[in-house]
Amino acid sequence: MKSAALGFRVHSGWTALIALTVTKGAPVALIRQRVHLVKTFTYHFRQPYHTAKEMPPDEGRAFILRVRSKARRLALDAILTVKAELHNQGYVLHRCGLLLASGRPLPELPKILASHSLIHTADGELFREALLHASGRCGLKSLSIKEREVFSSASRALHRNPADLTRRIADLDRPLGPPWSQDEKLASLVAWLAISSRASLRSARS
Repeated sequence: MKSAALGFRVHSGWTALIALTVTKGAPVALIRQRVHLVKTFTYHFRQPYHTAKEMPPDEGRAFILRVRSKARRLALDAILTVKAELHNQGYVLHRCGLLLASGRPLPELPKILASHSLIHTADGELFREALLHASGRCGLKSLSIKEREVFSSASRALHRNPADLTRRIADLDRPLGPPWSQDEKLASLVAWLAISSRASLRSARS
């Protein structure tokens, strides 16, 4: 069976997901999805740290843990479904790539809730962590890279100039059709980097 990888570009409460393979050195998009990581797609759940800030401390902490637990389950269900679909198409899923924001470690919860910028960061990180957790449960090796660095890293690793990468990623929508936004393009690029990289891949941890 041929190898495939997933790429994720995360937003609060959802992620763009692309499944991709490489044939004769060229990427081919296989599956495109928008995966919800909250059961009820409202601000209340999509922005859990914002919501927790308005709660008593213990209630806020418990709420965040519930949202994280549900996000992990939804991410796992989505990846398992895609993995099965790829298997039916003759592909085995081994790897994934995830785009990061700043990548800096977050402090303890009280310090997060005291900072508006950290609240925004923490909301995104909760859903990124859920995807990495689920990927680990599925036995995938993962590559995490800051979004602002993905083109330069891919250019070096794939031995292609940025203009060529941009063109190839833009053309990947042909078998799938629109929409093919920046979310799908960047998810495809990190998936291509993941499937083509070796030393920088690690086992996703639960």
